Amino acid sequence: MVDLNRNRYASLLKSKMSGESYRRLIALENEKLFDFVGEYIELCQPDSVTMCDDSDADAEYIRRNALERGEETLLSRDGHSVHYDGYDDQGRAPGATKNLVCEQDLPLMKSLQAMDREVGLPEVRGIMKGIMKGKEAVVKLSCEGPILSPFSIGCAQISDSFYVCHSEELLYRRGYEHFLKTKDKDKFFRFVHSAGRLDARGCSVDLDKRRIYQDLDEMIVLSANNQYAGNSVGLKKHAMRLAIRLSGKEGWLCEHMFIMAVQNPKKARATYFCGAFPSACGKTATAMLPGEKIVGDDIA
Repeated sequence: MVDLNRNRYASLLKSKMSGESYRRLIALENEKLFDFVGEYIELCQPDSVTMCDDSDADAEYIRRNALERGEETLLSRDGHSVHYDGYDDQGRAPGATKNLVCEQDLPLMKSLQAMDREVGLPEVRGIMKGIMKGKEAVVKLSCEGPILSPFSIGCAQISDSFYVCHSEELLYRRGYEHFLKTKDKDKFFRFVHSAGRLDARGCSVDLDKRRIYQDLDEMIVLSANNQYAGNSVGLKKHAMRLAIRLSGKEGWLCEHMFIMAVQNPKKARATYFCGAFPSACGKTATAMLPGEKIVGDDIA
């Protein structure tokens, strides 16, 4: 086993993390994850770094900070809060979104907003250099699929947005245990997100430098100067795009799924089934029908 305390990023991470956060990272015995966290903490330069595990205490820390920092606001309905991205950050950013691929793959993907990764990576990394100064970064682990299933994929997100981390906490399985116990330490998706500079209302300022670059060869997405969930919550659209690429290499299928419950009122039971449906087929519209029992209407 590699001694991670001798890793080139060890001293940096010790200086940025509490003793407990650093202990949690070391305990995973995952050199690839350690290098990922170290590389992007060195690049983005946050003032501090919090490493989350699967505890309810960490979930509450994220929720509380999202409220106290003004990233979310409580609603009158108990237990509910709302986040507002910004006036010019309310949707997809197709001009700023690129699939980074090797030069030889560009002709095959020219209709899919492809960019040579040797060009795109230096560009987005240049934008992200020092982007988290003055902020706290959160390292949050999640799992796509049941914990420790051989079919599941671990996900690691670094973000300076507690709103983003809170969203992932609500929507996806906690993944620290999966990373701790899985035998395949090298197979996981990676996401780095920063909301960038914020104005007095908490809106991202540098929208001209908004980038959502998806490196399909290295299974990493770098997202900067945005807050809209489809561009910032790594396990939403980003993970699916990486999974589509991975499924093509490994011989399985990835598609938008929904889960629906068929109700039997006489027996007070529900039978669940899932289906794969493409974009614009009516999943969300169906989910909005009164009394409908769709569990996930986009990517389940």
